[in-house]
Amino acid sequence: MYWSWFHTYPRIWRASLAAALTAILLATAGAPAAGARPDSGLRAGLDAVTAAGMPGVFAELRDGRHATTAASGVADVDTGRPVRPHMRHRVGSITKTFVATALLQLVGEGRLALDAPLGRYLPEFAVPGVTVRMLLNHTSGLGDYVPVLFRSGEDIEARRYTTFEPRDLARMGLAQPRTGTPGTGWSYSNTNYILAGLILEQVTGRPAAYEINRRIIRPLGLSGTYLPGHATRIVGPHSEAYIPWGEGILRDFSEYNMSWLWLAGELVSTPTDVNRFYRALLTGRLLRPAELAQLRTVVPRDPAHPEKGSYGLGIWTRPLPCGPVWGHDGLGFGYSTISLHSADGARQITVAANMSFYNPPGAPDPIADAIDAVVQEGLCPGRPDRSTGRHSWVTAPGFTLP
Repeated sequence: MYWSWFHTYPRIWRASLAAALTAILLATAGAPAAGARPDSGLRAGLDAVTAAGMPGVFAELRDGRHATTAASGVADVDTGRPVRPHMRHRVGSITKTFVATALLQLVGEGRLALDAPLGRYLPEFAVPGVTVRMLLNHTSGLGDYVPVLFRSGEDIEARRYTTFEPRDLARMGLAQPRTGTPGTGWSYSNTNYILAGLILEQVTGRPAAYEINRRIIRPLGLSGTYLPGHATRIVGPHSEAYIPWGEGILRDFSEYNMSWLWLAGELVSTPTDVNRFYRALLTGRLLRPAELAQLRTVVPRDPAHPEKGSYGLGIWTRPLPCGPVWGHDGLGFGYSTISLHSADGARQITVAANMSFYNPPGAPDPIADAIDAVVQEGLCPGRPDRSTGRHSWVTAPGFTLP
């Protein structure tokens, strides 16, 4: 997620923080991850991420039926507890792909029309010119409510245990200035997926979490995946979640009421489950061909810069030397995730890290560089992408993902 106030926060790769973590990281760097298949390349790449300043990082790389998991660093900087590759993790905006998939299933059932006006399903939130499709591909022109909730770092702490209702978030978003005329340009807004979640509930008559569990999580056997609702603690094995908070200080935000994001980004999952979901999605197990084609119908993020990729319905794509890749990223308070996949779902990688990181454009960004190297080597072995600049996959100004 990109917020302008994040510019004022200390950068996690400062020397003082790196020094504070060095002893712990060295203590865990040599141990093989539990359950991992031997893969020195993946592990070495993750070690480079922790060497750059990330406390802990873990991943699953899949090539056809061969899956490799690896982890590096610590899940808890105070105890030195090592991070493990199958830990649960808040995956942020990857939630959006789940929501779009559930709505596209309703389209296939004849219960929802993508090009119907928003007001058909949610009269109280009707906005002239805005359709369901525009919500899902971020061309609605609706402003984002998140910067209003969190204007400063102090707001993050103050609202840790606050419960927000989806309709209140929607009203907050609709009160923000419009980013453009509906349907004329791409602008990322979490408000879109709050409204999408409300549509899911309106059409089905059931809670959105129930529908996503019934339609996606249970059928795919995603045993490490759930929507937490108002619960503040992650159930099951998980890492702590850190935000840089002063010089050399990390504050733990693993305990948090994620109702502020709801279906824009509250999902808890594992790298293995996320890969399984995207593989099922891209191979047509979850959607019929017509709806899968709609999912893949994209709009450019920035027509002047095609290397920045394009956005479909709850999923984005960008070119790599080995072909286009599809997926999503997700950032939250102390959690960072990137999940990308070949178009046929055969080659996949999901990387999860336990600290928020962001740096303004043009500033050194060694953590993002290291994660980018892991992702690109995993998807396109031996074929680095040198055409689009550093870490073009990550959340950046204009691509505001939680």
